[in-house]
Amino acid sequence: MFCGASSGRLPAYAEAARAFGAAAAARGLAVVYGGGRVGLMGAVADGALSSGGEVIGVIPQELVERELAHGGLTELRVVGSLHERKALMAELADGFAALPGGFGTLDELVEQLTWSQLGLHRKPVGLLDVEDYWLPLIRLARHASAEGFVREADLAAIAVADDADGLLDRLERLTREPRPRPKWSRPVEP
Repeated sequence: MFCGASSGRLPAYAEAARAFGAAAAARGLAVVYGGGRVGLMGAVADGALSSGGEVIGVIPQELVERELAHGGLTELRVVGSLHERKALMAELADGFAALPGGFGTLDELVEQLTWSQLGLHRKPVGLLDVEDYWLPLIRLARHASAEGFVREADLAAIAVADDADGLLDRLERLTREPRPRPKWSRPVEP
């Protein structure tokens, strides 16, 4: 789960984050996320915990020292760096969902999309498109595909929904769909 350490401008973002955590818990899915108590991160964790769900946080020591770690998680794993955080989250997760967020969220999301595109994992990746937050990125991805930089199959492998249950349904479907290993394309002749 990737999302902002800020709540953002619209109350709908935090509402959707709490709803996503609660929906994951209702399905018996553990939430693996960045371990924070603030912003959308805290809202996702609180939504899952209040619904009896399991929440595993992964947070760098520096952020623990800034008192940003969530104190009520099922499990909190403290790591040495953001790189270690991303690697451990990727290892623990069976799939990835991105809610609204800033550069950190984009970094985590794009890394998983890249790893999927390269065939380094077969885990589903999805976007919770609250209030069309991800629409500019979706348009950019379609443009990159039209320009020959992203395969249609890689676009089709991104689940998008505007509500928690819809996204979780799409992510579940993607886990059942076979994905071929990518083949490197030949360079275009001049």
